[in-house]
Amino acid sequence: WLEKDEFQRVLSYTPLVSIDLVITNASGEVLLGKRNNRPAQGYWFVPGGRIQKNESLASAFARLTAEELGVKQEYTRAQLLGAFDHFYTDCVFGESPSTHYVALAHKVTLKEELELPKQQHSEYRWFSIAELLTEETVHENTRAYFQP
Repeated sequence: WLEKDEFQRVLSYTPLVSIDLVITNASGEVLLGKRNNRPAQGYWFVPGGRIQKNESLASAFARLTAEELGVKQEYTRAQLLGAFDHFYTDCVFGESPSTHYVALAHKVTLKEELELPKQQHSEYRWFSIAELLTEETVHENTRAYFQP
């Protein structure tokens, strides 16, 4: 990981590439967590995170599922939903610089129970798609994954 000053400079000039995890259960509900950190702090959002330099998609997916869900998943289980632009006026450090993510959304249906970590999200909840599309505290970038 970069030092704070280096990372702020990167945020000022380049987009970040991330994997967003659209996790569904057997009932078709979607797992969302309430974000602890900026950007999107306080909103319900899908789990996920940044891809590191020289990290393959498969390695990043395995690492992020282990970190964000508490259970490592293989990339071959994922269905790519597409690439999405996420623009924020703030960043992890505060009001500036702004943040731009190119998020690669991947859907995975899980059957196992999850022991969800609390580092990135203060709480978790399963939402129906109809519910997350109308709930104001679900972030618009998460809702975008379910728009026709």
